Amino acid sequence: MKKKVIALLFACAVAMSSMAQAGEYIMCPGDALDITVLGHEDLSTVTAAPEGKYIVRPDGKLSFPLIGEVDITGMTIAQFTQALEQRLSAYLVNPQITVNIAKLGTTRVYVLGEVKNPGLYELDKAHNVLDAIGKAQGFTKDAAKKKVFLIHKDHNGEPIKVNLNDILKKGDVSQNYALTEGDLLYLTSNGRIDFAKDIMPFISGAYMVSEINNND
Repeated sequence: MKKKVIALLFACAVAMSSMAQAGEYIMCPGDALDITVLGHEDLSTVTAAPEGKYIVRPDGKLSFPLIGEVDITGMTIAQFTQALEQRLSAYLVNPQITVNIAKLGTTRVYVLGEVKNPGLYELDKAHNVLDAIGKAQGFTKDAAKKKVFLIHKDHNGEPIKVNLNDILKKGDVSQNYALTEGDLLYLTSNGRIDFAKDIMPFISGAYMVSEINNND
């Protein structure tokens, strides 16, 4: 019965996370944007940008006329719109800007260990721990939910320890970390983890894929 309750809580948490992200979507590389500057068709998407869309590059930046590059990392649509208006105000009087997402970008992450379907997944809409586990069809009955590890692709610092129970039972959304391209999420079994055996081969594979893509 307890396992069923936890599974239900997880399903609800994933749904709530997706709903929250729908209202406060965090922009990511690959997002295709329709941007309209009222009264300035020369700056608006259909005339100023290739293929009619502004595309967020893999480095998380977007180029815009007059102001140059804008780093959208961690921004919502509202924050990005405000940043554009502030920077364009140096050139235009009271610029009024509308930003809409024409196509969502995706973030590829590895979800391994005690999940029902380990592998590489593309996340859209939400790009966080719960969304990634949901993509892998949830955790198994053997998962040590207090010891989940997030390893960033750049390997800076120690792996981040995530306690799923705190998210599911206490609503601690601070541990529902945002994921970026190439990150790895590992759910341990009863707290045991072998980085050399279980994780390093996948990290090496991720870098190989990245190198191939970068040299296309």
